Amino acid sequence: MNGVARNGIGFDTHRLVPERPLVIGGVTIEHDFGLAGHSDADVLAHAVTDALLGAAALGDIGMHFPDTDPAFSGADSIELLARAAVLVRERGFEPVNVDATVIAERPMLGPHREPMVANLAKALALGIGGVNVKFTRGEGMGYVGRGEGIAVLATASVVAAAAER
Repeated sequence: MNGVARNGIGFDTHRLVPERPLVIGGVTIEHDFGLAGHSDADVLAHAVTDALLGAAALGDIGMHFPDTDPAFSGADSIELLARAAVLVRERGFEPVNVDATVIAERPMLGPHREPMVANLAKALALGIGGVNVKFTRGEGMGYVGRGEGIAVLATASVVAAAAER
């Protein structure tokens, strides 16, 4: 694996529902709705996890943390991301960069960027400069634009670990 660099892509989406906390990037955000899911439904952490696992050819989040397993009911998705990072390192790769775009009509997420980046960076054992999170809206189109859900597209880059080079 001398000098090998790889990239992965992750995509996730969850419906907005009443009476659930809204957790994005490990940050609980004040909102009338939260995301439906088996775990804490952190759509950002899920997309980043899939991107990271994909970069190391380790499948997807559902293979490692299935929603059919009661052990993951209400799970902290940032913790699952940290566990995925361990799997990637065990495979001989080191995460180097994550870039994600959160697509949500509301609430406004910009004020939460720094803690989201910090949470992702900590889970991945990366410096803050290795994680980027952006926000955009659905402009009134589709399920995101109607405020029915939130989606995230993420990429992750890994390189062969120093011992493998």
